[in-house]
Amino acid sequence: MSEFLVNLLGERLVNGEKAEVDVHSLGSKLSLLGLYFGCSLNGPCKQFNASLCEFYSKFKKSSEHKDKLEIVFISSDQDQKQWQDFLQEMQWPALPFKDRHKKMKLWNKYKVTSIPSLVFIDAATGKVVCRNGLLVVRDDPKGLEFPWGPKPFVEVVAGPLLRNNRQTTDSGALEGSYVGVYFSAHWVSKLYRHVKKESFTQYFSEMPWLAVPYTDEARRSRLNRLYGIQGIPTLILLDTEGHMITRQGRVEILNDPDCELFPWHPRPVLELSESNAVQLHEGPCLVLFVDAEEEGELEPAKELIQPIAEKIMAKYKAKEEETPLLFFVAGEDDMSDSLRDYTNLPEAAPLLTILDMSARAKYVKDVEEITPAVVEQFVSDFLAEKLKPEPI
Repeated sequence: MSEFLVNLLGERLVNGEKAEVDVHSLGSKLSLLGLYFGCSLNGPCKQFNASLCEFYSKFKKSSEHKDKLEIVFISSDQDQKQWQDFLQEMQWPALPFKDRHKKMKLWNKYKVTSIPSLVFIDAATGKVVCRNGLLVVRDDPKGLEFPWGPKPFVEVVAGPLLRNNRQTTDSGALEGSYVGVYFSAHWVSKLYRHVKKESFTQYFSEMPWLAVPYTDEARRSRLNRLYGIQGIPTLILLDTEGHMITRQGRVEILNDPDCELFPWHPRPVLELSESNAVQLHEGPCLVLFVDAEEEGELEPAKELIQPIAEKIMAKYKAKEEETPLLFFVAGEDDMSDSLRDYTNLPEAAPLLTILDMSARAKYVKDVEEITPAVVEQFVSDFLAEKLKPEPI
């Protein structure tokens, strides 16, 4: 376990007293690690930090599992003094301020898209146990449900479900069906997502599907925690066994309104569009820009990189890990032009790139001819951290 944690975090962490903390000293009994992503200048982070401090203190004093949990702070602060002042409020260690490369690797590896974020991972393997630790801190302040591992969807959703005509259906009726789990809210102001019962009733009246009752906040929270929802609207698609097919149901419906590709199993290569461009912010993405304006002209580019994308997907699926790289092809259109402008890429086509929006970094392969061997070597070098990034 120590070797894994050293690879993940490095050999040294620091605490609020500016002392180094040897990663090996985190303890042989450690089984769960909380990765706390935040920033001292962020209001919600400051508020959550106070709650987390209280939670951590109680857990370490009274839980029978106190030696099995540790938290590490991963900051996005740009000012070292502000970071140090914030760290002094914490009872747990942090990644060193200057270790920005490792911070960004963790952001990408665990698909963090907003702060504050608390992701609980298995300390021996790094696999995600719970994505939404914020709800753990809120809903289980005494830590009685440790280690907060995932439960089957049928167990979490169990109970009555509403129809908009006020009739109810037992959740058991969902068994054996594909299920879309839609996380949303009626926006009652530009600043808040507070949903009053009247707003819920009005919003739900427009929907032909089932809903968890407004009054059942505990069940809604458990579903949110199960899928680690970081933003709304989010539509998760489950297969007939309750296993997740995709977190991108909203994007899939926008791109496929006639549902011809249902149930939308992840495709190795996507054609860049306005609706799926949001996925560029979920982690590093390989984007192959080509000179194509008409429908169907992107197919040769897709066929070029698809075997490599499939190989990467299969490799990480076998390890039960998320794919570290998404694959896109982009033609000559407004979306591609906007992306080139935003990332300051040359107008050349074909152009092979890897874009890491979170790290504001790009990698560009400047060759006369792009072949499968070139793409595969480019991907391999990126995953091995052999490429030098350019700033976006």
